[in-house]
Amino acid sequence: MDHPMAKPFSFAVRQDLIKQAKNESFDLIVIGGGITGAGIALDAALRGLKVVLVEKDDFAYGTSSRSTKLIHGGLRYLKQLEFGLVKEVGSERAIVHKLAPHLVIPEKMLLPLYEKRGLGYWLTSIGLKIYDWLAGVLVADQRKMLTRKQTLRQEPLLNPDDVNGGAIYAEYRTDDARLTIEIIKSAFHFGAKPLSYCKVTKLRYDAEKIVGVEVWDEIRQLQFSLSGKAIVNAAGPWVDELRELDQSKKGKRLHLTKGVHLVVSKEKFPIQQAIYFDVEDGRMIFAIPRGRTTYIGTTDTNYDGSKDEVHATHEDANYLVNAVNRTFPQSILTVADIESSWAGLRPLIHEEGKSASELSRKDEIFVSPSGLISIAGGKLTGYRKMAERIVDLVFETHFEDRQAKCKTATTPFVGSDFANYQAVRNYIVEVASKLKPFGLENEAAYLVGTYGKQSDSILSYLQSHQTGDAGADLLRAEIGFCIQYEITTAVADFVVRRSGMLYFNMPRLNKYKEILIQEFSKQLNWSADKRQSEAAALELLISNSTHFKQP
Repeated sequence: MDHPMAKPFSFAVRQDLIKQAKNESFDLIVIGGGITGAGIALDAALRGLKVVLVEKDDFAYGTSSRSTKLIHGGLRYLKQLEFGLVKEVGSERAIVHKLAPHLVIPEKMLLPLYEKRGLGYWLTSIGLKIYDWLAGVLVADQRKMLTRKQTLRQEPLLNPDDVNGGAIYAEYRTDDARLTIEIIKSAFHFGAKPLSYCKVTKLRYDAEKIVGVEVWDEIRQLQFSLSGKAIVNAAGPWVDELRELDQSKKGKRLHLTKGVHLVVSKEKFPIQQAIYFDVEDGRMIFAIPRGRTTYIGTTDTNYDGSKDEVHATHEDANYLVNAVNRTFPQSILTVADIESSWAGLRPLIHEEGKSASELSRKDEIFVSPSGLISIAGGKLTGYRKMAERIVDLVFETHFEDRQAKCKTATTPFVGSDFANYQAVRNYIVEVASKLKPFGLENEAAYLVGTYGKQSDSILSYLQSHQTGDAGADLLRAEIGFCIQYEITTAVADFVVRRSGMLYFNMPRLNKYKEILIQEFSKQLNWSADKRQSEAAALELLISNSTHFKQP
């Protein structure tokens, strides 16, 4: 199959899609534009179903832009003896790496071992051997056990007093929001109609069976209706709200837990590589280098606040900073060193008597008497299998005469024209040479890791729009691409979910704040009021990610 390039997916296209969608009857309506909903829309479109997806905010707005940004092999599930889950996520991450090697990047993880806590050397060695086998890890990437001396050489910042040895094992790093966006664009390419800023306000029924939804267009402030044979609720933390609307929230329910991540500059916490370490309360924490930063996470606490206003508190920040300082006594981080942060919700399935970190990460499917299909739980890594199970169920319940096999394991994402990870590295070198005349060669890895082969579009814009400030010109080129091809309608869409700048490049964001607002205003023809409200929204975003609320 050819590797498709992105086709225009802009605000103008959105208006056309809504116009068409109001007059059509769909095979499938998907509610929720996170990784799960996006995966379902792509799978269904590839199997020939007529699909519309509605998301109340920007795509990847909720959990799918606030995870640890790892396509995990699920080492922690081994501890919980969930062998099936380890096997599934292991094979899944290999597939997703193949589909998008620029977005799902091999990351060797160091696991320090201690005398008096954790599993100990031999149990870890056996556990990782089972993990490699279950997860189908390639021989070259299989676990390597280290002596105490080798571990401290691998990571000199570790506390030498209590390290007993270590292990290196295989993980994959990703950008969760970018992954979701590329899946949405691919679904659109294959015929789905994905609509952001479209909130379901009401479910429509005929003879007590669900037949459609009422939708509020947040941008144009208009109501419209959609009709569909099958309706899937993939709304993540909001799944139970839709089950309540359907009057079918019985039995199992969601249990929301909050995960917080902190970002510091690499200078403040210069670890050599990604590291997964345990803390005194038994939890495991990641510290992962990314570009000019290192990020640390995550917490796991019960949550019952606003689902739209999830922020890190002082308590969260102190917990992670203290955990780092105990494990890496030379780092001496303080809350003042934190450049940015994010907090997200995990929509887990409630289990009586279990703490937040003991809850299973397995997904569950609920089918209500009205026919509403809901999916909850699950992990970023398992999105493709979750989608496959849902679309299989949709065919089983609504289209028995139209059986079609899942094709997502072999269909590359839009703009992911790479044979393998080496091809990604080669392309980074090529992009760096094109950026060199502008003095921007150091941006090549960021551009390719964010946009893949679509970096070509950004480069050609940059080459034809020069003002003398190359950094500002590159930003304008990125904004132009995201508005035209990634339905970017607000500054938050861009700084959080398209570029990740709010989290990983706060100096760049602070330097070019004015230019950001100007460029969006120019390209989207904003009124003075709209421009002002977007500038205020940006300041609030920056404040929320850098200031920690008192509990």
